[in-house]
This record gives sequence, C-alpha cells and structure tokens, in this order.
Amino acid sequence: MHIRDWPDSERPREKLLAHGARILSDAELLAIFLGSGLPGQDAIRTSREMLQTHGPLRQLLDRSARELMRVPGLGPARACRLVAALELGQRHLASDLKRGTTLTDPDSAGRYFVQRLRPQSHEVFAVLFLDTRHRALAFEELFRGTIDGAEVHPREVVRRALAHNAAAVIVGHNHPSGNAEPSTADRAVTLRLREALALVQIRLLDHFVIGDGLPVSLAARGWM
Repeated sequence: MHIRDWPDSERPREKLLAHGARILSDAELLAIFLGSGLPGQDAIRTSREMLQTHGPLRQLLDRSARELMRVPGLGPARACRLVAALELGQRHLASDLKRGTTLTDPDSAGRYFVQRLRPQSHEVFAVLFLDTRHRALAFEELFRGTIDGAEVHPREVVRRALAHNAAAVIVGHNHPSGNAEPSTADRAVTLRLREALALVQIRLLDHFVIGDGLPVSLAARGWM
C-alpha cells in the first residue's frame, strides 16, 4: 500500500502538520525528506531499512555528502540536499548565540553545545563566556582528549574568563559513546570549576553533557 493510501493519522506529513515534527520517528522524518522510496517500497520502508543498515540516525547524518551518496535510496542530489539541510539547521542554532546575543532561554545554550560538540569523535570540553547581562562574548573549545576523556584545568578556564572579562560562564563537554549520563568525574570537575571561578567572582551557570539524545544539564539536576 502506498503512503497516500494510509489513513491521514498515520501519514508522516499529516502527522507533522497536526502535531509538529517532534512527534515523528527518525524513519518518518527521513521519509518526508526522501519523498519516495526505492523501487517497490514506500518511503517509510526505505527509511527504516536505511537506518537499520547505515544508522542509527546520528551515525548516518555524520557522513559526508560523498559518503551519503553511496547509500541506496539517496544518491548525489538527495545527499547534497541532506547535508545542506543539516548545515541550515546548524547555522540556525549558531545564530541563537552570536556575540552580543542575550541568553534568555537556558535551553538554547544546551542546543548550541549539542550543535558544536556532538559531531566530535573525541571528548571536547568547551566554554561559553557571558557578560553581566548574560550576553554571549565568546565560545572556546579549551580541552580535547581521547575517545573517552579530556583533562580539564580550572585555572585555564579562569584565565580565559578573565581575558574575555566574563561575568559568567556555561561549560559543556561531549561523551562520544553517546551516553550523556554525567559521571562522578563530571560532577567533581563541575564543583572544582565553580569554586575556582567564584574566587574571581565569576558565576558558573551550568554544565551540559552532550550525548545522542537531549543534553543533560547538571544545574537542572541540582548538582551545581
């Protein structure tokens, strides 16, 4: 049965229009992008097989355009459109925190850290520097590590914060494994950073851990 013959409540486009994109599965979102499936298949089935063979979604979308064009069901045109769509999304997120932008929504900082750190194959620790009105001053990747760890030096974070004349900072790092659950070491580093920054009257507002899903906020967990 073709997708156009499905009940309206089950068609991906109609579901998106009625309830928003967040309600759709990875396969349904990908099917909307594809528009049609491989010969003899609808777009949903092709999307599911694509994710099963070449996924999950993050692994599929981390590929370059040349790698994507070799995936059955994509080809050069779709691969280029997919990479361009991802870049548009990343630029949209990046525009939320341009220099001078006031940070009124803490979630936007989490999304920004996701955009900057999730593609990294090794652990990266980064800092967003803010002024007294929580306007973005700069974003720096300060420490890089192995696939499972990056050593963080609070003194260097303090030095860079003073260099930017920052009044507050938000920090974040990625877990390349995809598991965003903060470790005991993550919590210990957060406490050391908070104490070191407090000595020079700079506030640590949050620490985000980035994995495959939503970013985990240590402030939201009450661990700050």
